[in-house]
Amino acid sequence: MGRIWDRFLTERDQQVLTAAGYGTRAGFGKRPALLIVDVSYGFTGDRPEPILDSIKRWNNSCGEESWAAVEVIGRLADSFRARRLPVIYSTGVARDDNWDAGSWGWKNNRVDETVPPAKGARGTNEIVDEIAPQPQDIVVYKQKPSAFFGTNLTSYLNLLDCDSLIVTGCTTSGCVRATVIDAFSLNVRCTVVEDGCFDRCQSSHAVTLFDLHCKYADVLTGAEIEPYIEGLPDDLFENLPGR
Repeated sequence: MGRIWDRFLTERDQQVLTAAGYGTRAGFGKRPALLIVDVSYGFTGDRPEPILDSIKRWNNSCGEESWAAVEVIGRLADSFRARRLPVIYSTGVARDDNWDAGSWGWKNNRVDETVPPAKGARGTNEIVDEIAPQPQDIVVYKQKPSAFFGTNLTSYLNLLDCDSLIVTGCTTSGCVRATVIDAFSLNVRCTVVEDGCFDRCQSSHAVTLFDLHCKYADVLTGAEIEPYIEGLPDDLFENLPGR
């Protein structure tokens, strides 16, 4: 089966990486959590529509491809909950005046638009309804790309005794990548869900998945991950919230 990144690689790239030994399958962990990175209306828009239409109203939107990923994420979240496995979300948090955007404003001239919309509108950091957190799920709030930076994520994984993450969300080249590299640095095994991640640039999405698969994580489709989840016992986490 071809991979999403194949069309971006030269023959030389493929030869070098094979010879150097990159891309070896690391395998799943024994005590996984599902991590859903930043699947909020600011990144999906409030409905499926072509990206150039969506970004007129939601400057960080990834367009209709994000909604295809939401379906995959929803199925994985249901599978995790059915096995009583942890489901963890990250989303952004900001002051109403956006003062704490900080370095986000250095490379984007529309950053001021991330100020929360008028009352009654969907918030940019509001997780989309289709995969909204359930009472037993965990949510961490962040201000920088990695879900680990400045958050309680590491302490929660330690509390749960998680050894691995199944990572979904957005953007693939930004917050997903930063999160996976931090997990790798903490010796947390990661599997990235190819069709459960999304990005606003198709090339960035594909090449980032390739780079993660080469060095930091396994990249598999949701369908490839489902049998692993279904094969796990449902009593691995006695200290899940609500148990």
